[in-house]
Amino acid sequence: MAILEVKNVGKRFGGLQALSDVNLSIVENTVHAIIGPNGAGKSTLLNCLVGKLIPDTGSVMFDGQSVLGRKPYEINQMGISRVFQTPEIFGDLSVQENMLIPCFAKRDGAFRMNAFTSITTQRDILDKAEEMLVEMKLADKRHMHAASMSRGDKRRLEIAMCLSQNPRLLLLDEPTAGMARADTNNTIDLLKQIKDERDITIAIIEHDMHVVFSLAERITVLAQGTPLVEDTPDKIKGHPKVREAYLGESQDAA
Repeated sequence: MAILEVKNVGKRFGGLQALSDVNLSIVENTVHAIIGPNGAGKSTLLNCLVGKLIPDTGSVMFDGQSVLGRKPYEINQMGISRVFQTPEIFGDLSVQENMLIPCFAKRDGAFRMNAFTSITTQRDILDKAEEMLVEMKLADKRHMHAASMSRGDKRRLEIAMCLSQNPRLLLLDEPTAGMARADTNNTIDLLKQIKDERDITIAIIEHDMHVVFSLAERITVLAQGTPLVEDTPDKIKGHPKVREAYLGESQDAA
C-alpha cells in the first residue's frame, strides 16, 4: 500500500522545467531511494513532498491527504519529518537541550506542547529525551555542545529529534553528505536499525551509491526532471537508461 503518491507533478522556475510529469509511489514500511545526476530535480521534488514548494501541476498525497499548501508544522503533524542535507541542530546548545526541542512546535507564533501529548511534567519530558538519547547511542554525549560533535553524531541527533515525534514517513536529503566513511557506515547501520524496530517508511535522496544499495528496497532514477526508471536495486544496477543518465552512454552502445 502506497503511503505517498505523487501524480503528474511539474515545476518550472522561469525558463527551467525542473520537474515534468513526475509520478512516484512510495510503499508503506519500505526504504525508497530517489537518485539521479546533478540537476535531475531531486531536491525540487523533495521540497514539493514537504510543502516547501507548490508544484505548478499535479498532486502530492500522503495517506490520502494533500500536502500542498500546508505549513511546515502541519506537514509534521501529518506524520512527515525531514532531515536536511546540512544538520539542522542548535550548535550552541547541549545534545540534551537539542533533544528537548521536539517537545514543542511553533504554531501561529506560539510554542505549544506537541510531540509528547501524554507528558505533563518536566521530569517526564527529561525522561523521554533521555530515552531517545539512549536509543540513538548519544547518552554519553548528553552534556556536549552539539557543535563539537562529529558530522555523523550531528546527523544521529537530528534523526533522533525527528523520531521523537513518531513520524510515519522520514525524508532524508543526502544524509551522509560530507561524512567520513566510518560515519557513513554508522549512519547506514542506524537507518537499518530504525527500519527494523519502527513502523516507519524512509525515503532517501542520496548520491553515494554505497548508501543507496545498502538500504533501498526500491529506487527511482530521475534525469532532467523526469523519472527514467523505478525498480529494485538489483535491476537498477547496469540498467541502460541509468548508464545513459549517469555516464552519457547511449542505449545503442550498451
